Amino acid sequence: MKKKKKLDIIYEDKEILVINKPSGILTVSTIKEKEKTLFHEVSDYVKKSNPKAKVFIINRLDKDTSGIVMFAKNENVKYMYQNNWNNIVLQRRYVAVVNGVLENKNDVIKSYLKENKALFVYSSNDRKNGKLAITNYKVIKENSNYSMLDIAIETGRKNQIRVHMKDINHPIVGDFKYGISNKGVKRLMLHANKLVVLNPKTNKKMEFISNIPRCFELFFK
Repeated sequence: MKKKKKLDIIYEDKEILVINKPSGILTVSTIKEKEKTLFHEVSDYVKKSNPKAKVFIINRLDKDTSGIVMFAKNENVKYMYQNNWNNIVLQRRYVAVVNGVLENKNDVIKSYLKENKALFVYSSNDRKNGKLAITNYKVIKENSNYSMLDIAIETGRKNQIRVHMKDINHPIVGDFKYGISNKGVKRLMLHANKLVVLNPKTNKKMEFISNIPRCFELFFK
C-alpha cells in the first residue's frame, strides 16, 4: 500500500491554513473524484485535533499546477477573504518552464478568455466575448530549448497562464491540454510560488513563499 505523503504546511494560525499543493491532485472534489483532493487531506488534518473542525477553500489551483493554496478554518473568515479578494491580493506569482526561447524577455499578455463546451479555454480580442485576463512575465533563465519565467497575474481566470503561453507559441512544458507532448515529462511545469495578501481583519501584509520544485531546474543543467 502506497504511503500517504505528509501535508506540506506553509503557514497556520487560528483562522487560516496555507498549503503547498503537489501537482496532480485536485484542490476540491468534482463529480468524478470526491476523495483524492487537497481539501479532503486538509479536512482530515484539522479533524485530528478537533473532530468537529471544518475547513473552507479560499483560492484554488488547477489539478496539474503546484503551489500555494489558502484555506479558512471557519466560514466567516472564508468570506472575509473571498469577498475582498481582488482588493486584498497584492501579488500572485508563478514560476513556469516553457518551450523555446522567447524573443520578448519581459512582456504583458492581455486577452479575453472564454470556455467552450469541451471545457477548453481560448483567447478572444472581443471584450464582449470573454473575461479579461492579464499576465505579466519575465524570463529569469534560458537555454536553447527552454525558458524559465517569473509570472505575475493581475486576474485569476481559469487556465489563464497556460492559455496565454500557448497564445505566444511557448506552451508550458508538460501541458498536454494546451501545449505539446514533452516526452518523459510527468507533470505540468507551473508552480504558484508567491502570494502576498492583506489580512482583511488586521490589514497587515502576509507573504507566503513556496520554493521552486527541483524538477524545474533539471531543464537548465
